[in-house]
Amino acid sequence: MELLTVPNCSFSPRQPLSFRQRNCFSIKCAGISGPSGVPAPMGQKTEYKDGIFEKVFMGLFARKMEKFASSGGKKSDSKNLWDWDYESFVDVSKRVMVGRSRSQQQEVVREVLLSMLPPGAPAQFRKLFPPTKWAAEFNAALTVPFFNWLVGPSEVVEVEVNGETQRSGVHIKKCRYLENSGCVGMCVNMCKIPTQDFFTNEFGLPLTMNPNCMDSQFIGYRDITC
Repeated sequence: MELLTVPNCSFSPRQPLSFRQRNCFSIKCAGISGPSGVPAPMGQKTEYKDGIFEKVFMGLFARKMEKFASSGGKKSDSKNLWDWDYESFVDVSKRVMVGRSRSQQQEVVREVLLSMLPPGAPAQFRKLFPPTKWAAEFNAALTVPFFNWLVGPSEVVEVEVNGETQRSGVHIKKCRYLENSGCVGMCVNMCKIPTQDFFTNEFGLPLTMNPNCMDSQFIGYRDITC
């Protein structure tokens, strides 16, 4: 895996995006504010209308991360699960980075992800989803609705793995996390690397994330048995 060397929170998006309108899913996903229903061009902040589903996930992750966050010398206010919004979630991520090395930041994310699961979940996941083409495609399909709150609109796309085509890629049209943080370091150390390592090492399902910080972001699950 190639590790990226990035500056500290100095990213400033400039290039426009091209994208296609996404279809709706049966579960309630984050709605985009505006008549077009698509992300705003790069350089303009996309407005989201978050519902209960999104608020719950933001609150769950933020409260777990709050335990590792720097308070800047002030006592952290306790929030209810539904009181968190995306901006405060990103703020917690930034405070987690304070005073920690890249590897320490990545370890925090790993601990947070593990804390969200019941005991023995990784081992059970390995049994239910061995690294096959079906498992890769199934998890790619789940990523679109369940991580909409975190990364924004996405779609399953075809990718080539060992010379064969499979629908195990996820194209993120404009990453919400990168857009709101404006920080390449957060993208790499609080998302890309720890998420790749978590799925690959804990779940046994190889995952690659290839961010294009001037365009969009791409996730791809691999089938290592092909």
